[in-house]
Amino acid sequence: MRRTLNVIRLQLINRQTFIWVPLIILGSAVVISVLIYAMIPTDGPKYGGGAQAPLWYFFGIGIGAMTYTFPFSQALSITRREFFLGTLLTAVLGSAFIAVLFLIGAGIELATGGYGINGWVFHLPWLWEAGPLGAFVVYITLPLFLFVVGFTGSTIYKSWGPTVLTIVSVGLGLVLVGLAFLATRLELWDDVWRGVLDAGAVGLALWGLLATAVLASISFLAFRRAIP
Repeated sequence: MRRTLNVIRLQLINRQTFIWVPLIILGSAVVISVLIYAMIPTDGPKYGGGAQAPLWYFFGIGIGAMTYTFPFSQALSITRREFFLGTLLTAVLGSAFIAVLFLIGAGIELATGGYGINGWVFHLPWLWEAGPLGAFVVYITLPLFLFVVGFTGSTIYKSWGPTVLTIVSVGLGLVLVGLAFLATRLELWDDVWRGVLDAGAVGLALWGLLATAVLASISFLAFRRAIP
């Protein structure tokens, strides 16, 4: 466990990656969103998706955690298992950090009536139907899922090269298009949207955590063949 915790320290040596850059992206997204809200000539509630900006950044962190840090870790005699577990724990901590910031941002919005202009970046009604704990589950799931997607893609690249990664990406795209085609031909879209609404944000987040666990398992299997 001590060596696994050392991997977390290794990943956090450059605090810009997990702390300062996400803070800059998040702060910029909030400022831009509020300025846009202020230009909208209506007193009704204004909602936007600016808060998702730092979440997508975690996709890039997942790629960098593998391509940049993994070779260095091997020079420090860190085992692959220790690196893998330590990196995932770092992603969980980083995602929890973002989730807490989102909760704080939502609290500020409630206290100020949406920054005084009825504009909402963090406190989106659908995400808060289950309260703060439910919102926290959603907020921690999104960056963690994107991190694992990036990490898994990078692991496949390091294990089998760009050709296999491209084939896997195209295959996933074809599967998604095929599912959309079936839903259209069988007229299932109403059932799909009804299922999404019934599950709610927390339900979808739990499915996201399951998908994250599956991707992490695939990544671990591929990681055994990764070339530093």
